[in-house]
Amino acid sequence: MSNENVKSKVFSNMAWKFAERILAQGVSFIVSIVLARILLREDYGIVAMVMVFINIANVFVTSGFGSSLIQKKEADETDFSTIFYCSFISSLVIYGILFMAAPLVAQFYRTPQLTPVLRVFGLKIIISSFSSIQHAYVSKHMMFRKFFFSTLFGTLFSGIVGIVMAVRGYGVWALVAQYLTNTVVDTIVLTITVQWRPKKLFSVKSAKELMSFGWKMLAASLIGTLYGNLRSLVIGRFYTKDDLACYSRGKNFPDLITNNVVASIASVLFPVLSEAGKDKVVVKQMTRRSLKLSSFIVFPLLGGLAAVAEPLTMLLLTEKWQGSIIFMQLICIYSALHTVTEANLQSMSAMGRSDTILKLEFIKKPVGILMVLLAVQHSVLAVGISLPLYSVFSMTVNMMPNRKIIDYKYGEQIKDLLPATILTLVMFVVTYGITFLEISYWIMLPLQIIVGVIIYVGLSILTKNETFYYLIDFVKKRKHTD
Repeated sequence: MSNENVKSKVFSNMAWKFAERILAQGVSFIVSIVLARILLREDYGIVAMVMVFINIANVFVTSGFGSSLIQKKEADETDFSTIFYCSFISSLVIYGILFMAAPLVAQFYRTPQLTPVLRVFGLKIIISSFSSIQHAYVSKHMMFRKFFFSTLFGTLFSGIVGIVMAVRGYGVWALVAQYLTNTVVDTIVLTITVQWRPKKLFSVKSAKELMSFGWKMLAASLIGTLYGNLRSLVIGRFYTKDDLACYSRGKNFPDLITNNVVASIASVLFPVLSEAGKDKVVVKQMTRRSLKLSSFIVFPLLGGLAAVAEPLTMLLLTEKWQGSIIFMQLICIYSALHTVTEANLQSMSAMGRSDTILKLEFIKKPVGILMVLLAVQHSVLAVGISLPLYSVFSMTVNMMPNRKIIDYKYGEQIKDLLPATILTLVMFVVTYGITFLEISYWIMLPLQIIVGVIIYVGLSILTKNETFYYLIDFVKKRKHTD
């Protein structure tokens, strides 16, 4: 495949992926605002406690299995069916363990009502065992248009269910129903639109071959998920449900950006990189372009979000959620640096270096755990501060292997990141300074957004930013081609 064809293929699918995520997260954003105004912080705290264990359990079903199918260049029907049965059986076992452990989880948090919530919410794991293979099939065959429709219907329908139940006073169950409904509808729509069904095929040889790659990805993902949920775990255990709710709410807005942009780029880039095989030159070129694009788009979005955190929270969520502002700003820093981590891990994964990814987890996570354990002895805020501090260390470690794997050196990566970093810092300083003006939040928020956009785009033009003009040039070419 020519370089131009690769570009066209990547951007076409990335456009669909962006459209899917932007639409879905746009609807989710509106729904979350409505629910945050109706429900109590305690309801969100309970769901955040449960999500720690759901996320960890879900790793065994969704991580590793799908990645191994995408990474294998010639995955056939036997491979897909084999991995499906492995995933489904795993989900039944995991849900059984979760069901029996629910009372212990409730006892750990000293919150009895967690038992039924965890048992019902846990059904998501079984459903995900099927949808994860569907997602792998769509990604493998670069059919990202399919995601657009499944996500659209799932998000809309689940949003309606959640709001109706919240208005009728179902409290925490409104959030549980929203999450479950979204997964169910997404799976049903993909079943209708994607022409893949598990067949009566199973190969022990195929399972061993795929899992030789997959188990390392699963282990790395498990370690990462355990660590990623560690702060929620300790905040829920040693502090209050309100504290955990504010921390979780602070993550929501940054997650909207990372799920839309970083995840979209990663999900499209991985199958394309895998298709390139072991060609270091091609993988390096695409990794550099991915890093430039994601940093140019994500850095200003997260920097801008950190700057407008106060007026945004006070206007949309009300004063009830004021405690989430500082967490939102800290997590924006973490999420920006995670962009670099994601780009490096994608290239390692595409090169088949799941062993390296697993080794990196054993280097990074002990340091991260130590940071959390030290921070939890001081305050909830200290726990939040430990997140961006850890991300600096994590980013540095994840950049290291690609010096040899694809010859992408530290200096090159810093050089590729520097333009977006400088532009974002300038934009942040100016837009954040507006918060010190004695003006209404209704005036402050739009003023910050307008000023931020003008500064970032204006400086991109003045400095002749290469990525900015790359995007402009590509859009023009696409319009001309269409």
